[in-house]
Amino acid sequence: MVKKLEGTARDEAIAALDGWALRGDGNAITKSYKFKDFNAAFGWMARVALAAEKMDHHPEWSNVYNKVEVTLSTHDVGGLSERDMALARFMDDVA
Repeated sequence: MVKKLEGTARDEAIAALDGWALRGDGNAITKSYKFKDFNAAFGWMARVALAAEKMDHHPEWSNVYNKVEVTLSTHDVGGLSERDMALARFMDDVA
């Protein structure tokens, strides 16, 4: 079962990530990625999509040319969970 990260646990998990910010309501994290061009951005999105599908945890994102805006939240718990942290780390690793 997925457990919601709250308080100190949530703050420490976010602090361990590179460049991710807590959304104002405290229930999601966000990050902007910028790539060389559209092909690089879309290739990254395809790679992340395959991993997200395996995790059964899908990002909210948008892409305009070489920029990808990402929001992660675990809707089942109404906030952040370790699933979000794991997907964020994967995204950073392959960016």
